[in-house]
Amino acid sequence: MNKENILRHIPLFENISQESRAALVDISIPKTVKKKEPLFWEGDKGLTLYILVKGNIRLFKTTSEGKEVVIKVVKPGEMFAEVVLFEQSRYPVSAVALKESLVFMISKHQFTCLLENERFRNDFIGNVMKKLRYLTDQIQFLTTHDVEDRLFMFLEEQYGKKERIVSSLSKKDVAAAIGATPETLSRLLLRLKNEGKVDWTGSDLHINWNNL
Repeated sequence: MNKENILRHIPLFENISQESRAALVDISIPKTVKKKEPLFWEGDKGLTLYILVKGNIRLFKTTSEGKEVVIKVVKPGEMFAEVVLFEQSRYPVSAVALKESLVFMISKHQFTCLLENERFRNDFIGNVMKKLRYLTDQIQFLTTHDVEDRLFMFLEEQYGKKERIVSSLSKKDVAAAIGATPETLSRLLLRLKNEGKVDWTGSDLHINWNNL
């Protein structure tokens, strides 16, 4: 596995210096995670941060009633759990693979040591700012596109323009990924089914792209 090449194609790290990327490669440990396998649980001591290379990871919190509330569906190229670097010593959410996924695990201690290097620290801060701009763009995306647009854009990004999809993601997870409530998505899917555009039964999803 060429870890350096993989990191070079991840947007968060594509513009950092070769020296900084090489240092990151040295401390990155690849791990394959099976479907439904947890990476960590809410409240666990935060010793590791992660970069998702392929697959999907669901981040969620558990209420006092035992209900799982999805916070985010992590997509390839995103770093997650970096909150333990500065803000919290324990994971504020749980992370479980939605399908077989590949992550790079990075020790919090080793990453903190890298931040003592001025070149790496400047590269990292620059990329944090890039992530903040990305989040700003996401807010704009959510406010300028309706739920139907976001659904089809997400499905095309995940699976391409296929007429039949066997989804590895639940409707609840898709709702979280597009910034909608499960109830809103259910109402949308019912309308789209009546319009002959989408039929989602179980994990089987049929899309009439020509009718959109």
